[in-house]
Amino acid sequence: MDNSLQKIYERHHQEERGAGFSILETERGALFSSIIGKGKKVLDLGCRDGALTKYFSEGNEILGTDIDITALKRAKEALNIETKQLDLNGEWGDLQGRKFDFIVAGETLEHLYYPDRVAEKVARRLNERGIFLGSVPNAFSLKNRIRYLFNQKKNTPLADPTHINQFSAKELKQILSKHFSKVEIRGLGRYARLSKLSPNFFAFDLIFIARK
Repeated sequence: MDNSLQKIYERHHQEERGAGFSILETERGALFSSIIGKGKKVLDLGCRDGALTKYFSEGNEILGTDIDITALKRAKEALNIETKQLDLNGEWGDLQGRKFDFIVAGETLEHLYYPDRVAEKVARRLNERGIFLGSVPNAFSLKNRIRYLFNQKKNTPLADPTHINQFSAKELKQILSKHFSKVEIRGLGRYARLSKLSPNFFAFDLIFIARK
């Protein structure tokens, strides 16, 4: 485990995000819960303190992972779920042989050096009809493109120094389609209705549902 990366995220979560922080928590939580349902084995990648996990933890067998061990302890105490410290950029040896019905990555892929490799690992750890469910910031929405035009990164995904990758709806779908047979991209945010027409332009957050 890279202790320096662990410390970066512990500090980031404490100073920048705070306990219980979750982008579009209610909207994403309700959507994820409705898709996952009950009686499922779920691997939650980057679950932090369980702010989003709580929406689909009841009635399911959850394994929550994160590099921030302090946040994981809070998730375990609050939700009574199994937790495991895991650097998603490294090897996933501790998960060897385990299969899941759903693997969730809410606001996680943008923090990883090689999201394509992570998607490949996810596909190998899903059951035959398993689903990879998650979300990323829409870095190239129309509003963000205007900000970039004026050399402004404030209030865009670029402003977060832990965001290593930036996604458009098109690129996200291309990455996931390498490892999944069917990929659906939805938009969330203030302009959710417009995002149904064009997630690329109007979505604040990009939701992905990738099926094997």
